[in-house]
Amino acid sequence: MGIGNVSERRDEAPQVGVTSVILALGPADGGARRRLWLPLVRRVREPFLGAWALPGGPLRAGRSLERSAYETLASTTDLHPGYLEQLYTFGDPERSHGGVPMVSICYWALVGQVDVASLEPKHNVAWFAEDALPELAFDHRRIVDYAIWRLRHRLDMPKVVRELVGGTFTLRELHAVSEAVEGHPIDLANFRRRTLASGMLEETGEHRRVGRQRPAALYRFRADVAPADDGALPQGFDAGDLSRIAAHAADERTAGGDDGHPDAIAALTTDVRP
Repeated sequence: MGIGNVSERRDEAPQVGVTSVILALGPADGGARRRLWLPLVRRVREPFLGAWALPGGPLRAGRSLERSAYETLASTTDLHPGYLEQLYTFGDPERSHGGVPMVSICYWALVGQVDVASLEPKHNVAWFAEDALPELAFDHRRIVDYAIWRLRHRLDMPKVVRELVGGTFTLRELHAVSEAVEGHPIDLANFRRRTLASGMLEETGEHRRVGRQRPAALYRFRADVAPADDGALPQGFDAGDLSRIAAHAADERTAGGDDGHPDAIAALTTDVRP
């Protein structure tokens, strides 16, 4: 692929890459509202040299979109996602800022609850709270905002919420997850009343003590109840699907079929390696 000047680059056919927003629920900090966190990668090339961006990479021959997104997750964090969903495709010609035009097929993923402070630094990757992000390269802030909007519209899906709150939980724990995702305080009494009235939960018969409070009843999502899907949003991949994708990738690496990431396109994607 020739480099050329800005005009020549803009006239080239768009390249295709996969970009991922990886969301985790951070721990409660001194009793404050819990927050969503995500990893960002510091760019090692122009444009936006030194700026923070979402992790991504080129779409390679012989790779499904989902596998490409999964490998982006693996290269960024050692955490294993429990949910992965295609978000949107971004392809405005001006988004490359003078680089080779790039179409980014974006995914969002959940990796559950994470003690962000305990994570070991990896390459040029750092974790940031969703409400304290640095200025992002390209249109990546728009992508993050869209991913969080999508998550907020998934809070009625048990398989999504379970990735953040676990298989069993107290109503207060579920309330804390909802506040983290919504990004603002939610009245606890109204939340309890609305949640119990939904008919989606059942008591387990067990209790758990949280902090100094008295033991609280544990709930779980009822297996026979699921919210109606109006078809407005696509369904994502859960842990079982992702395990099969990971196993396929591992088998190919064992067979010697993985030839590494090409550096041909890097306008809007961000390899974690320098």
